[in-house]
Amino acid sequence: MTLAARALAQLATWPDLTEAVPSCGSGQALSSASGEIAHFHSARDVDLHLTARAIRRLQGDLRRFAAVRVVPGSSWVTLRLDASADVDLLMSLMSVALKAHQGPPDDGRTTPCGCNDVRGVGFVRI
Repeated sequence: MTLAARALAQLATWPDLTEAVPSCGSGQALSSASGEIAHFHSARDVDLHLTARAIRRLQGDLRRFAAVRVVPGSSWVTLRLDASADVDLLMSLMSVALKAHQGPPDDGRTTPCGCNDVRGVGFVRI
């Protein structure tokens, strides 16, 4: 079982998450009450809808993780799952994402768009 498959199986047991078909058409997704929150695109890559506000708040911390990629202007981050520690990071960031989606909507500083997989841009290390 790949790390992404193991993470998806574990997250699917969380009471606030349900498995879904991703709107981008690639891979598998998890949704919360507010909509799609994670897309598992491959055996290693996961897009997480963290929100623009949460990304701005955590930007300094996110820089420390080689597994995290942020696409400028996107409210999604991409995680590369190469080790079990990356899965632990995904679990922590999922908690942040769920909390962020319970707050007020983003202030519109980012362009509304789907996950990073459909943006057609390369991932840029922040």
